[in-house]
Amino acid sequence: MGFQGFPPDTLRFLKQLKKNNNREWFQARRNLFEEQVKAPLTELVLQVGEALRSFAPEMAADPKSSIYRIYRDTRFSRDKRPYKTQIAAVFPIRGMPKHAGPGLYFHVSPDEVLMGGGIYMPDSGVLRAIRENITENGEKFLSIVEGKAFRKTFGDLEGEQLKSMPKGFRADSVAAKYLRYKQILFGEMFEAGLAETPQLFSAIVACFKKGMPLIRFLHQPAARALNASSRLGAERATDF
Repeated sequence: MGFQGFPPDTLRFLKQLKKNNNREWFQARRNLFEEQVKAPLTELVLQVGEALRSFAPEMAADPKSSIYRIYRDTRFSRDKRPYKTQIAAVFPIRGMPKHAGPGLYFHVSPDEVLMGGGIYMPDSGVLRAIRENITENGEKFLSIVEGKAFRKTFGDLEGEQLKSMPKGFRADSVAAKYLRYKQILFGEMFEAGLAETPQLFSAIVACFKKGMPLIRFLHQPAARALNASSRLGAERATDF
């Protein structure tokens, strides 16, 4: 029958966790988390993975690596609440490090459902390669991010931007305004209630289909930069 939506217990658990974000409360309800939250999330990731095979077989979907841990990293944060109050999954390009290149993403919280993708924290080499690709293939890039279907669904690209043009790039190139982006992100947001309906799955699949042309555009330069970095590291290792 396909994924029919999260049970009401899922959002109920996340709402309660938001009010009781402490280890004692969570540990006493760990079994509920596994049954009411993690199990349906795992099923959704598996079914999204099945769908991806038909239109984006290069994307990886493995619950063990796709699903984000519920635990927050509080080491460098003033906010010491131990748990996230949303559940999320990422679908990276197969064979690439999880967060090194572009990927697809969704999360479900008591307040919203968000789905989309892009490249979140590219290193300097990957970011430069992406900017070079935008410069060299500006018309193609614009046809994706300013195309009717993309703009209707996602609107403008999101992500942190430089205040001025990055060094080495011209301000008069076709897609110059996009060269200032340090992140390239797209997404659409829905009310949390969508999570409890069969339409959640179809919305995720439709979103990912519309986002894949940009993911593929970002993949090519990211892969080249990462491969070049790996080769350089291997060459340096042989020097010792």
